[in-house]
Amino acid sequence: MTTVSGPMKILAIHAHPDDIELQCAGTLLLLKQKGCSISLATMTPGDCGSAELAPEEIAEVRRMEAVRSAELIGADYTCLEFRDLSIVHDNDSRRRVTEVIRKTRPDIVITAPPVDYMSDHEMTSRLVRDACFNASCPNYVTHQWDPADPTQKIPHLYYVDAIQGIDYFGRPLPTDFIVDVTTTFEQKLKMLACHESQRAWLRRQHGLDEYLEGCRRWSAERGKEIGVQYGEAFTQHRGHPYPHDNLLVSLL
Repeated sequence: MTTVSGPMKILAIHAHPDDIELQCAGTLLLLKQKGCSISLATMTPGDCGSAELAPEEIAEVRRMEAVRSAELIGADYTCLEFRDLSIVHDNDSRRRVTEVIRKTRPDIVITAPPVDYMSDHEMTSRLVRDACFNASCPNYVTHQWDPADPTQKIPHLYYVDAIQGIDYFGRPLPTDFIVDVTTTFEQKLKMLACHESQRAWLRRQHGLDEYLEGCRRWSAERGKEIGVQYGEAFTQHRGHPYPHDNLLVSLL
């Protein structure tokens, strides 16, 4: 069992700006209340998320939106500067993500699920899983500028819900546990509302003009499963040699 002593470091890393807010911000807010240090990271700056602005223009907008959201939780924000729809699982990518793990040195990592509706999410999941393992290997060199030292351990690793909790065929995906985020849900929505450009993009590209209400509905569905108003679901990675005790639940 992991001994919980001193403030825990939490790294939430997902593919695009707003993914973290949609899937786990309520839980992050609870962890912040428990005295944890929170870091947020996205693989891309959302450079394909506009029909009007050029890639670097919308990327700058969305980086600033991510910073504003992070400020609401007292977190730092990092963009790994991959590009939308172009995240691939290769050695270069693994090194970049491993460097973030080494620099952040988290006790808990929360990331995208292995199965989701788009490749960027799935590639993020796989790269983060590998990076958590690689970060503690002294002979694994990241080739990054000013590299951090290897970590001392493999962090606890958790996956958030897939979008709508389903696989490619619309079948429900299993989860390990659901966190009651009723008390932090309105603050979660404030973080999500920082991503105004994403709401505009979804309205145009996917015909979705209910960015916040859609989040509210799905969180209510997860909450109903455990008899509370709002919930967020997680699955823990327990493969060898990752930690098996549920540190996230212990902290909460």
